[in-house]
Amino acid sequence: MTRPKKTTLKLTEKESEIMSILWAEGPLTVRRILEHYDDPKPHFNTVSTTVRILEEKGYVSHEAGQGAFRYFATADINDFRKRSLAEVVKSYFNNSYTSAVSALVAEEKISADELREILRMVEGKDSKEA
Repeated sequence: MTRPKKTTLKLTEKESEIMSILWAEGPLTVRRILEHYDDPKPHFNTVSTTVRILEEKGYVSHEAGQGAFRYFATADINDFRKRSLAEVVKSYFNNSYTSAVSALVAEEKISADELREILRMVEGKDSKEA
């Protein structure tokens, strides 16, 4: 899998929408990408231009299809998840993951069962490293 050409993994909102579709659905033509948007759908040319920008950045590539290119993600979603989460925690929670989780609890975005599951994951990881 080719790596992005840029050192940063930041995406615009439009780029992020397209990458999410490509990560979830695999190789698609621009027309098929458009089918995944809610109404009002963006213009075909807007999506096409954004896909080409993503390709120039090295996040997307294409293969020849039947009369149209089929685009697919070359960048790994996990790289974006890690970098994006770290950036949010750094920018909005003073680089404290505890503060980030506390905010999720305060806003009732995470349940006690989910927190227990996270704790089991952490404890399981700790026991493997020992």
